[in-house]
Amino acid sequence: MISISEAFEIVERETVSLDAETIDLNESIGRVLAREIRADTDLPPFDRSQMDGFALRTKDVEKASEKNPVKLKIAGESVAGKGFNRKIKQGEAVRIMTGARVSEGADAVQKKELACEFKNAKGEIFVEIFQTTKAFQNIALKGAEIKTGEKVFDKGEIIGAQMIAPLVSFGCAAVEVFQKPHVSILATGSEIVGVRETPKPDQIRDSNSWSLKAFAENAGATVDVLPRVKDDFENLKSHIAKAVGLERQLRSTNDELRQKENFKLQIPNSKIKNQSKIKNQKSKILILSGGVSVGDYDFTKPALRDLGAEIFFERVALCPGKPTVFARLNDCLIFALPGNPVSVAVTFFLFVRAAFLKMQGAKNYKLKSGFAVLAEKIKGAKGRDSFLPATIETNSKGKLIASVSFGGSSNFIAFARADCLVFVPRDENLEAGAVVKILFLP
Repeated sequence: MISISEAFEIVERETVSLDAETIDLNESIGRVLAREIRADTDLPPFDRSQMDGFALRTKDVEKASEKNPVKLKIAGESVAGKGFNRKIKQGEAVRIMTGARVSEGADAVQKKELACEFKNAKGEIFVEIFQTTKAFQNIALKGAEIKTGEKVFDKGEIIGAQMIAPLVSFGCAAVEVFQKPHVSILATGSEIVGVRETPKPDQIRDSNSWSLKAFAENAGATVDVLPRVKDDFENLKSHIAKAVGLERQLRSTNDELRQKENFKLQIPNSKIKNQSKIKNQKSKILILSGGVSVGDYDFTKPALRDLGAEIFFERVALCPGKPTVFARLNDCLIFALPGNPVSVAVTFFLFVRAAFLKMQGAKNYKLKSGFAVLAEKIKGAKGRDSFLPATIETNSKGKLIASVSFGGSSNFIAFARADCLVFVPRDENLEAGAVVKILFLP
């Protein structure tokens, strides 16, 4: 049995990034940048007014006050998309709108509320300025936010909705991103039935496939949910082989050898049930739920071994989630998770999610961590570290308070309301008020 940190390091080591592809910006939300983005223009691209008002020369109004306003002649107007195109002279001002280009010669904008525009008897338009200005007042200078050639976003950043405006501003109609991993989900167990079925005695609905699909898609994967497999060794082995692309290789080898030696495949075609329902695309990751313990009907590990999988670990000092398995078969990473819903969720967020994001080239693939104060006493598991679902609130002093609600690894209602996972060291009893490490759930 290995520690949680050792297990995570193995997952990190065995997970490599996929190739890059170029996609339309409209399809980029949630994807991971495969190259850095640099500005192709200054931002702002010109000196830009931050107020509706009057662009002027600071030295022309250095003695302005309410009792002694300075009178400036209106030379023209600058609006968004159509600026005033000559240099402002001494004693002049330009009427300007928010977002418009500040004309050459002006070094400040006085807001409209501190000025009064009027027309004289000759029809000339002037403005009285009642307050002095400082240099560059109410002006966003060209390149103040970013200059041409400077880095905007790093390789490995996940594209969020808030990043779209800058990407458009710098002409990124298409972006280079890492490919999405193709993931297959396979739930095992003779007791599970579909969501539309009414469970009979000793049966439960298959919630794991649905939750794993949601978790995986939220982490950027393309997901196939495979037909459920009952507790049958050969059938499970066949479905695993199909999911990782091994069955096709074995069948091809079988055909060649059969012609020469009348060779019979160890995994006969007759054993591969529901073939028409299983897609032929090879998975980058296969997630199994259930059948990983040591019971008489737990066939996952024997099936993996029989297929020649390289098993990296099969027990983790974790509660819940001790019998978690991580393996590789035919260049497909395999996570075999315990069947209880909370165990599935905890192990997914501790290990599987990181593999998904690392495979997509994300630079930040670990859950964000922090600290909180326990609301109640918690007893640690013997010989295993725990990550328990909890809800967090901020108290009147601004501290995070974590309330753990964990009645066992099948208590998925508690997980549905969880904001974080609370870390409880092995063999320790923590009192209410103790400061604990937490991992924030995405």
